[in-house]
Amino acid sequence: MVGCSTPPTRGTGYRSSSGTAPSNYSSPIASFSAVSWKALPGWQDDDLSQAWPSWLKSCEALRKRNSEINWRQVCSQVASVSAKDTQTIRRYFEDNFQAYEIRNSAGSDTGLITGYYEPVMNGSQTRTSVYSVPLYAYPNAWRQTRPNPGPSRADLMSSGILKGSEIAWVQDPVAAAFMQIQGSGKIRLSDGRVLRLGYAGTNEQPFKSFAQWLLDRKEITRSEATMQGISRWAKRNPDRVNEMLNANPRFVFFKELPGNVSADLGPTGALNVPLTTERSIAVDLQALPLGAPVFLATTKPLSDQALQKLVMAQDTGKAIVGGVRADYYWGSGDAAGEMAGRMKQNGKMWVLLPR
Repeated sequence: MVGCSTPPTRGTGYRSSSGTAPSNYSSPIASFSAVSWKALPGWQDDDLSQAWPSWLKSCEALRKRNSEINWRQVCSQVASVSAKDTQTIRRYFEDNFQAYEIRNSAGSDTGLITGYYEPVMNGSQTRTSVYSVPLYAYPNAWRQTRPNPGPSRADLMSSGILKGSEIAWVQDPVAAAFMQIQGSGKIRLSDGRVLRLGYAGTNEQPFKSFAQWLLDRKEITRSEATMQGISRWAKRNPDRVNEMLNANPRFVFFKELPGNVSADLGPTGALNVPLTTERSIAVDLQALPLGAPVFLATTKPLSDQALQKLVMAQDTGKAIVGGVRADYYWGSGDAAGEMAGRMKQNGKMWVLLPR
C-alpha cells in the first residue's frame, strides 16, 4: 500500500475494440476501449472541484517524470482552470482527455474494489504501562546487507534483532498490525504533537492474511472478516492474538516523517505526493500509469449506494493485482477505518488519457 511501490512493467498487450490507441500506452494485463463521456455512469453528477486538488498533485509529479504519455501538455493548462468551477473542470477533462473502459486480461469489465486508510492512534515515544506495543524502524543491522527474505514475524519478535529499533509505542497489537498493512499512520502523543510514520521497508516475506487464518479455523464467519470483526475476536481471545498475528510472516517497518508535515495532510503514496481523502486510489502498475485520472463506478461498503467519482491513481500495493482493481483511500482515523475495513465491492473503471 502506501510506500509499497514496485516499478511499473509495460508490455505490448494493448487491444482496443474501438481501434483508438490510448496515447501510446500499453499494458500486459489490461485492454482499453475508447468510449464516450456518456458511458461513464455519474460523470455529469460528480463534483469535480473536489477531485481537482488531487489532479494538481498528480500533475506536480507527472511533470517531472519521463513517460510514454504526454502529461506535460495537459498539465500545462491547469493554471487557466478555475479550481472552484466544476463545469469548467469537466470541460477541461472532456476537451483534453479520452476515456477508456478498462477490461481485465480475461475480458471482464468488472473487478474488485477494496478500501484503505491511514490509522490514527494514541501512543508514546517511550514505553509506558499503557503503551507497550512497539512500532519499529528498519533495523540498523540490515541497512548494509538487506536479507531477502528476512526472518518471519515470529522469528523477528523472538530474535532480539529489533531491540533498539523502536520508533513509537502504542496500546493495541491488532491496531499496530493493521497499521503495518496500511503502511503508514499517525500517533497522537500526550503533549498534543502528532508523530507521522511512513513506510520504510519489510522483511521481504510474503503477506498472508490473518483474516483467512481465522476463517480457516472457523474462528470467525465470512461477514466478520473485517478489521472490526478481527478486533472483536482479539478482545475475546487475548491469549491467542500473537498466534494470529504470526500467521502473517510479513513485517513492515516505519520511519518518522518530517515534523513540518501537516497533520491534516494525507500519507505519501507511490507517486510521491500526499493522498487525497476519497480521491486517491492504489492500482496495479502493470495495468495503469501512475498518476493517471481514473473514473471509478462502484458502491459504498455494505450497501447499494452508488460511489461514482473521478479519482487519481497515486498509489500501489502488492495486494492490488489486476486491470480492473483498485484500493480506494478513505482518509485518516477511525471513521475512515470503518469504511475501509468493510469495503469489498464490485466495480468498473475508466482511465482518462491525454488526447
